[in-house]
Amino acid sequence: MRPIRVLIVDDQALFAEALAARLSAEPDLEVLPVAHDIRRATALIATEAPQVVVLDLVLGEESGLDALDIMRRRYPDVRVVVLSGITDIDPMVTALRRGAVGWLPKTESADLVSQVIRGAAGRGGWIPPAVLGEVLRRLLADGGPDVDDLAELTPREREVLRCMVDGQSRPEIADRLGLSANTVRTHTQNLLAKLDAHSALEAITVAMRAGMRPSNPGDDPPM
Repeated sequence: MRPIRVLIVDDQALFAEALAARLSAEPDLEVLPVAHDIRRATALIATEAPQVVVLDLVLGEESGLDALDIMRRRYPDVRVVVLSGITDIDPMVTALRRGAVGWLPKTESADLVSQVIRGAAGRGGWIPPAVLGEVLRRLLADGGPDVDDLAELTPREREVLRCMVDGQSRPEIADRLGLSANTVRTHTQNLLAKLDAHSALEAITVAMRAGMRPSNPGDDPPM
């Protein structure tokens, strides 16, 4: 299997280079040269085709949110994980609305960063569990695009989505539905594509806007 190509975009050179060195030790990750600004980042995306971009929201005098807008418009298949010193929920929700599939504070371990990168490459995502409920509530409060009652989903894809809303992991979904993990992965990829969702969080948000709720009221579905 080919390694996941990763681009770090961060203007803090020492931090970015240290993170790049640590992630490069992972055999399944291929870390590209660090970009310190939007121009360099977009140039590297165009020539090196990373699958995952790890992006800070503060790039000197530039904004990572502007970088997100450019990436979503020019390179919609690139998965963006925000790694930032900013911990406020407002910019977190804004970044997710603009196409980020995950958010990590810079205080998190490199092990977790590498796990989130792997998840992002597989159309997953990550939000700190402590704020996930509030993030979901704010995303649900955002009107967003009209949802056609999940009409394009097959019955099995709807069942998988229901399990996702219930907060079940892929192995748990496989056990609940009597399917293999690979089959669950295929159904998940298909339903994400049909819902035009970039991550499990987006798919759950779409489902909840369409009226699907967790089986146990009060539970917040994880990503």
